[in-house]
Amino acid sequence: MDKTRPDNNKAATGIPGLDDILMGGLSRGRLFLLEGQPGTGKTTMAIRFLMEGAARGERGLYVTLSETEGELRDGARSHGWELDEHILVHEVVPSESLLDPDEQQSLLYSSELELSETTQQILRTVESSGATRVVLDSLSEIRLLAQSSLRYRRQLLALKHYFARLGATVLVLDDLTSESEDKTVHSIVHAVVQLQEMAPDYGAERRRLRVLKYRGTTFRGGYHDFSIRTGDLRVYPRLVALEHRISFQRATRTSGIKALDALLGGGVEQGSSTLLIGPTGTGKSTFALQFIKAASERGEKSALFIFDEERDLLWQRMRGMGIDLGAMENAGLLHVEQVDAAEMSPGEFAHRVRLAMQKGMGNVVIDSLNGYQAAMPQEKALILHIHELLQYLNRQGANTFLTVAQHGLVGDMKTPVDVTYLADTVILLRYFEALGSVRRAVSVIKKRTGHHEDTIREFHFSPEGLEVGAPVSQFQGVLKGVPNFVGATSAGLMKTGRPPESDL
Repeated sequence: MDKTRPDNNKAATGIPGLDDILMGGLSRGRLFLLEGQPGTGKTTMAIRFLMEGAARGERGLYVTLSETEGELRDGARSHGWELDEHILVHEVVPSESLLDPDEQQSLLYSSELELSETTQQILRTVESSGATRVVLDSLSEIRLLAQSSLRYRRQLLALKHYFARLGATVLVLDDLTSESEDKTVHSIVHAVVQLQEMAPDYGAERRRLRVLKYRGTTFRGGYHDFSIRTGDLRVYPRLVALEHRISFQRATRTSGIKALDALLGGGVEQGSSTLLIGPTGTGKSTFALQFIKAASERGEKSALFIFDEERDLLWQRMRGMGIDLGAMENAGLLHVEQVDAAEMSPGEFAHRVRLAMQKGMGNVVIDSLNGYQAAMPQEKALILHIHELLQYLNRQGANTFLTVAQHGLVGDMKTPVDVTYLADTVILLRYFEALGSVRRAVSVIKKRTGHHEDTIREFHFSPEGLEVGAPVSQFQGVLKGVPNFVGATSAGLMKTGRPPESDL
């Protein structure tokens, strides 16, 4: 099914991403349930549903049993929205006689009278309004008035058949504040959308939704992140890499440094991922940006997502290495985003990457996975997200470069999350001590797409940029950090001159 083509049999919600999950929207003339704890965003979604209908010339009605009309309109204004003449708001309030103690009946339960009165108010209002989109907020009030599961079910069935005769598309809200384990309504409605809010130990709250059922319609299963910001509500459909394959011509992309390209067996192949791993300060970001520099010289566009380092500091640092990121950005060859892991969900990050790819980016740098991991509640989820993201980028023909910092400086290194098996190429960076100074070494330990050197090369940084030397052949144990000299002379080590001024 072409999800971009309007479906006249479905009412679009107007919420970016949600219609994609629902394969077009809500089936017209049916009853739908939107459930979630207070604060998850039910009212905001319902208002957007009615506003989308108003934009299409459809009359909408919001029936509220819990909020006043003033509260509802003020909530809409907080997002910069105005409920125009196409959207009616009706408060269902109990009869004045039911509020007067002297008028209360003793032979009948007052709840029976209230339920009947409430139902009649709803039916009269819907019929007189002529609305084709209706929101009923909320079922918790009706459940409390019904008191028993049997009466509650019978009341919902009656409402369902009534709305069906009118041909209205109805969205009922349930805040799950009473008898949340009662699934009666699930068996009656046409579809169920569940909203959840999670509060991490640190950072902003995370919201996600899940479609539990949708009769006669396929939908995107699983959890999907969504966000609510002032004037904006957006759902981020779970990334499925298999849906985004394109045809492209594979070619080898070089770094612009002959010794590094030789170590890589000529370079990296288009549509592959490269993981740069090593302790902090070894130069993982610089290696990745060296590939971006070479790409910009070929006229290719690149996207850089920074999790850890401040943008201005990175710009200044790279200029001292002969890599002018600002010039690339001004030329339209570099798209840069500073990512705050505490404020952005993994689903939103994947959405940002997809938007960048739609702008024609041929290279993507994620710096680093340590920061990306901070956005994930569990390591298992992190692996799954990265797997789909890398598969998506590979199938889009992008060259992806990821950095991950290991714990420790020399000797036994600890990796916070092992993603080496996901990457097509793994470049390992290390510190080692030789002849009374701390040096750096680089090696390629994996390359799926072809041959690579099995040597270890020393490298260092200078104002001219990254310099990679010849293979270090007269030392043993370089990767452990404390090598043994096994040669006849000290040949094979680079003459670095003065030490670098910054920790790159």
